[in-house]
Amino acid sequence: MKQRENMNRKSVWIKADEGRWDDRKGRITTGLESGVDYVLVDASDVEKVRELGDIKVAAFAHDERSGADIIVVGKGSEGDGTKPLPPDFSGSFDIITATRLKGKGLKVAGYVVIRNKQYEEFAAELAEACDYIITVGTDWKVIPLENLIAGLHDKDVQIISGVRTSEEAKLSLETMEHGSDGVLLDTDDPSEIKKTVGMAERSGVEDIELAAAIVTKVEHVGMGDRVCVDTCNLMTSGEGMLVGSQSCGLFLVNSEADDSPYVASRPFRVNAGAVHAYVLVGEKTKYLCELEAGDEVAIVNAAGEQRKGIVGRVKIERRPLMLIEADLNGKTVKTIVQNAETIKLLSKGGKPIAVTDLQPGDEVLVKFEEIGRHFGMKVEETIIEK
Repeated sequence: MKQRENMNRKSVWIKADEGRWDDRKGRITTGLESGVDYVLVDASDVEKVRELGDIKVAAFAHDERSGADIIVVGKGSEGDGTKPLPPDFSGSFDIITATRLKGKGLKVAGYVVIRNKQYEEFAAELAEACDYIITVGTDWKVIPLENLIAGLHDKDVQIISGVRTSEEAKLSLETMEHGSDGVLLDTDDPSEIKKTVGMAERSGVEDIELAAAIVTKVEHVGMGDRVCVDTCNLMTSGEGMLVGSQSCGLFLVNSEADDSPYVASRPFRVNAGAVHAYVLVGEKTKYLCELEAGDEVAIVNAAGEQRKGIVGRVKIERRPLMLIEADLNGKTVKTIVQNAETIKLLSKGGKPIAVTDLQPGDEVLVKFEEIGRHFGMKVEETIIEK
């Protein structure tokens, strides 16, 4: 299946093609406010949806006249059972339509209600002509999805599974480890919409393996430029960013979510380190000084669980700095941070420890990898960073 961007985030579609417009409008507005990726409507509603906000629109249609971002074939046709499936799928109206539209360079999705094994086979065949295949289960949901994931894993198509609750979404997104590439949510419940979006943000994002490194040196190194990363996200104590002087060893720097007698808490901020340092961004790294508003960063907790953060502002200021070195299985890793009580690393037990209190022998959490990086991407070559 097609690789996803944005830290492998899976997509959420909201189904809004049935009932009165006022009811559908409420569902669409909730979806917009919650951060869904697509709204699925009838072709006649595309412009109405665009008037509500900036969101990608998928529309049930058989041609390109609606102007939708994605044309969905299958409603009122073979896909939903309105028309019978042909004995030979090569003569399918839906497959012929999808092939024609994709041949024009349009984004196309197939829509199939899985009523029995024959519809499952039809979905697999239709998927070959589409960018997305949307499947809605009836009595059986998991087995047909498992079969489609197994059968389409090497195809350039994304599987979108129809669900009605966040629990169903969780099951779909985790089926056979990989899960579907997204879900089509059919509900008016605002809480279910919000839960599903949150679940999709976490799904498909692997936990990061963190290890305890033993601090061997804490040393003042003078004045330099350090970077504060102010995000558009509220973090809790124990969450922060992975930062380091070497791409192979990144320290978990705590957010400023803790109360302090010196300054008010800033739960959106990580005082990350010196301008030269690397910071983890998805599966890559960037230099801290390269970050700017709108960029993504990885927010990570002591258990290695990560979520996407959005940079709102970067502040680079001249401050006193300190060098921290630590040993992990005979390998030395380093970082340079501001010398201040509010900057904290995460200890082995997940407890924040101020860098001003750090002593040789203390254990701190580090992401370590043997492989080097070039332009932020992992490479199999010898790279020495000191």
